[in-house]
Amino acid sequence: MTFSVAVAGASGYGGGELLRLLATHSEFEVRTVTAHSQAGERLRTVHPHLASYGDLTLEQTTAEALAGHDVVFLALPHGKSGALTAQLPADTLVVDAAADHRLEREQDWTDYYPGDWAGSWTYGMPELVLQEGGKQRQNLVEARRIAVPGCNVTAVTLALAPAIRAGLIAADEISTVLAVGPSGAGKKASVGMLASELLGNAVPYNAYGGHRHNPEIRQNLRNASGHDTRLSFTPVLVPMPRGILATCTASLSEGVDLAQVREVYAEAYGDEPFIELLEDGRYPRTADVTGSNRTQIAFGIDERAGRLIVLSALDNLGKGTAGAAVQSANIALGLEESHSLPINGVAP
Repeated sequence: MTFSVAVAGASGYGGGELLRLLATHSEFEVRTVTAHSQAGERLRTVHPHLASYGDLTLEQTTAEALAGHDVVFLALPHGKSGALTAQLPADTLVVDAAADHRLEREQDWTDYYPGDWAGSWTYGMPELVLQEGGKQRQNLVEARRIAVPGCNVTAVTLALAPAIRAGLIAADEISTVLAVGPSGAGKKASVGMLASELLGNAVPYNAYGGHRHNPEIRQNLRNASGHDTRLSFTPVLVPMPRGILATCTASLSEGVDLAQVREVYAEAYGDEPFIELLEDGRYPRTADVTGSNRTQIAFGIDERAGRLIVLSALDNLGKGTAGAAVQSANIALGLEESHSLPINGVAP
């Protein structure tokens, strides 16, 4: 069976990466692509690298344009998908890469986002370990409304969820610093995103607890452990087009050693096709996962500080956005989970 697909917000970086992955998917047929200001233009004018889409033209993003498809992927700005998706049929699989439906608590939305809370959907992180046992994957089967995680959220959650679920670390003293490529900010004109501002520079942004991914990370760690967490989260823009390198640290629980940490992570991720646990002495590198749906994870113990250090690297547009969307859609529809999702990166 072939599923008809529409991609809303197809002119952006996330939408473009979705289309790149969908181009090799034998079960999905992209029939409609939509945009806002660039509606009416050929898709290949906006994304010249997407050669296989021929003369497909961007349409206006409306419920009418999206209705009638089996699967709708949304790559819209935050706050734009709630009202739109309310008009789509209940049996349509809708996968939202924006934040509108990620947060389970209305207050978390109100604290970090403008506009009204649109409610929460099934969360699209299959590998997330859950407090009650199992993983989020089981909740995605036959889902018809899926919220794709934030890219920074994925890097931190995958790094820390096994440790906090197993009680290896304290929940009240977690610190994370992320080096992030500017494509995570979207495809929009901004002085801060100019090459002359970014090249040879590293710039923190939304620091001091103000980043919108903060409540989502805490939500995931709560679902993994049953405990509320205190989290320091600082993203830093660095001059690479795409990628995230997360350095996550937390106080180690009494008596925990590296062998126990290895056992916990091997149990959580040993059979996961898109999570690579690195051997001792190897560090994650963003270049190694660029263009892939893979997350690299390494860990060690800072004995003097008494802290667990977990490092993770992923492609913010791949596993951090579009890859997670396609992976979750595959599960929801009963397809092979890894269909059209690359393990290999691109180099140099």
